[in-house]
Amino acid sequence: MINISEVIETNKMIDQENLDVRTITMGISLLDCADSDLDVLCRKIYDKMTRLARNLVKTGEEISKEYGIPIVNKRISVTPIALMGGAACNTPDDYVKIALTLDKVAEELGVNFIGGYSAIVSKGMTRSDELLIRSIPKALACTERICSSVNVGST
Repeated sequence: MINISEVIETNKMIDQENLDVRTITMGISLLDCADSDLDVLCRKIYDKMTRLARNLVKTGEEISKEYGIPIVNKRISVTPIALMGGAACNTPDDYVKIALTLDKVAEELGVNFIGGYSAIVSKGMTRSDELLIRSIPKALACTERICSSVNVGST
């Protein structure tokens, strides 16, 4: 049972110590978007993400208002893009096109970040991984909301 001291402590954290929720994240698998045609791949990614995440920001704002705790960032995390581009991407610029698609989704939905412009190379690197890695500087330079990573090892 909640007691009055817990309520007072929570109010103090919100009012004086700036308690907030740093990020809410929606994970979306893009595996079913795979295609050997880059334009089709980008369209499938765009369509799926905008359909599934269309209410993410609104829902986050409703939760924030209901509980009185700010939610700083709304984010989407997707399947590592190096896994998606293998059949369609032949150059780093092909991967940049996917990054631009992701950025367009983020802008239209109003989310702060999209994570997953990534490669997993801890057990070896494919050509797709290498192309994505080579694309990262340009992809990050020409987008505003894309987060990138390369997983190089695990224990």
